[in-house]
Amino acid sequence: MISAKGVDGTTVYNFAGEKLGSIDDVMIDKKSGVVAYAVMSFGGFLGVGNDHYPLPWSLLKCDSARGGFVVNLDRSHLEGAPAFPIGSSPGWGDREYEAGVHDFYGVEPYWQSRRPNP
Repeated sequence: MISAKGVDGTTVYNFAGEKLGSIDDVMIDKKSGVVAYAVMSFGGFLGVGNDHYPLPWSLLKCDSARGGFVVNLDRSHLEGAPAFPIGSSPGWGDREYEAGVHDFYGVEPYWQSRRPNP
């Protein structure tokens, strides 16, 4: 278990060990309680010009040896990823927008991957 405060500021790496960015927030679906996204800052120089990138939570794998999260992405893939400027909102709760994010990364939307317990 980790608190949301513990996720904030955590570094995100790719499998090559390259630092991609850091987590600025997590988005939790109010109805289901599912952590839907990690919002990562990426791009810019020394924090200037960064954008926020919603990463489906299912993409992140905890790597305690690195003290962060690892994703199977490289910088060039992220440069074309859905993003929004810091200080704005992309329209959380808009299933069309969220489906586009999941489609981009090739993962099942969180609201479809929740299976009821038998």
